[in-house]
Amino acid sequence: MSDILVLYYSHAGSVRELARHIARGVDSVTGMSARVRTVPKVSTVIEAVAAAVPDDGPPYVTSADLSECVGLAMGSPTRFGNMAAPMKYFLDGLGGEWMRGTLSGKPGCVFTSSASMHGGQESTLLTMMVPLLHHGMVIVGLPFTEPELSATHGGGTPYGASHVAGAAGELAVSDTEKKLAFAQGKRLAQIAQKLHD
Repeated sequence: MSDILVLYYSHAGSVRELARHIARGVDSVTGMSARVRTVPKVSTVIEAVAAAVPDDGPPYVTSADLSECVGLAMGSPTRFGNMAAPMKYFLDGLGGEWMRGTLSGKPGCVFTSSASMHGGQESTLLTMMVPLLHHGMVIVGLPFTEPELSATHGGGTPYGASHVAGAAGELAVSDTEKKLAFAQGKRLAQIAQKLHD
């Protein structure tokens, strides 16, 4: 089995739900397996330290996860048209992996969730791609050959799977958004398999 790293930060659960469907898409490809990981929150208190193992959910990502994966799906909530601080903080610490070329040549994709329809989903997805490009990754989008992309009334962009959660996070991930996340995971795994072979 070859692993695809599904790495995310989720504040209210929407990005975690998208990650679950992306992982299902990865797992649907024979010979491929999703390795789901998260990043810790960033504290406003400088002395605060997160536990080495989260209380629930997937484990925190390690450098071994990055080197052992054959592809990466990265997700974050939208924060003013950009990724959330915990994901950015994690990426900012990858200088050693950048120097070693750990992710170079591997395919990567991005996904997000925002409170509103015009909450900056596309700019978040595009800015999340920038560090992946610096690492030499091959960016995998979500093409319009996926029929749900032309029919969605919520999230979903050619830049990556997305979700509109509502101002209070009251909107569940829709069937269309789930299908697009699944399709993105499957596409990433298929491309990773071809590149890895």
